[in-house]
Amino acid sequence: MEWLTNPEIWIAFFTLTALEIVLGIDNIIMISILVGRMPKHMQARTRIFGLALAMVTRILLLLSITWVMRLTDDLFVVFGQGISGRDLILFFGGLFLLWKSSQEMYHALEGEDETHEEPKGTGGKFIYTIIQIAIIDIVFSLDSVITAVGMVSHVPVMIAAIVVAVLVMMAAAGTISDFIDKHPSLKMLALSFLVVVGTVLIAESFDVHVPKGYVYFAMAFSLAVEAVNIKMRTAIAKKQKQQDPVKLRKDIPGQ
Repeated sequence: MEWLTNPEIWIAFFTLTALEIVLGIDNIIMISILVGRMPKHMQARTRIFGLALAMVTRILLLLSITWVMRLTDDLFVVFGQGISGRDLILFFGGLFLLWKSSQEMYHALEGEDETHEEPKGTGGKFIYTIIQIAIIDIVFSLDSVITAVGMVSHVPVMIAAIVVAVLVMMAAAGTISDFIDKHPSLKMLALSFLVVVGTVLIAESFDVHVPKGYVYFAMAFSLAVEAVNIKMRTAIAKKQKQQDPVKLRKDIPGQ
């Protein structure tokens, strides 16, 4: 129990927890958008199940840490560029994110495509959504797990940080999801940033490293601007409702 009194372990725990929450923001946004297509009465359950799946995925990757670290070894070479298992996961994961985000943007702007085949029934939609969440979880979990391994050497500390971070995300996911559903412009902004994240994942698969700080700063700045726009639109709507009612003429024409 010496770790309980070790300040270095506690600092690593809180730092890693904060990092997991930050790295999980794009995961929460994508899950919220996917869950938004589910029937209303199933959204909360699907959201919790999806985040629990994310937690299990990250813990399993941690427990198979030797295999995860081997993913950084080159499998083959293409045009002088070494391709590892991590590169393949990031590349195809980025493509999936680009495809899914673009599809959601199209549906939001043009409406549902009647020729698009989607599983019928509640059970089919649930499984279809969970499969998509599982793919996204694996892609988003990979880099966070590798980052965690680089920061902390104690696996129990990493697992504890992941559990706490996912619990925080579960508590916030409902509010974030409802807020995104109420503001279509915010949903389009979120999808646009998921396109950026997908592009960054593909770039990183070719060893082109894009500082995540730039992406998160741009995201935070755009969200702040959109928050001001939402507040302004709300104030204008309230002002219009408070305008004086239409006054009817008391005189009758022709008299």
